[in-house]
Amino acid sequence: DNNPVENRIRPLALGRKNHLFAGHDEGAHAWARIASLIETCKLNNVEPLGYLTKTLEAIPRAIP
Repeated sequence: DNNPVENRIRPLALGRKNHLFAGHDEGAHAWARIASLIETCKLNNVEPLGYLTKTLEAIPRAIP
């Protein structure tokens, strides 16, 4: 049964036409990366905003 996966991607599929207007190929790629991270967080019971906030705050400290 593929229902759980289909239910997870439904919101992304509903926005598909809006996502066509990302403005540039790189914008579309960036959106795909962010959407993938958010959905992966949800599948692993991780709060997406907290995870992304901590990760983005850690990047400047990690790069010399």
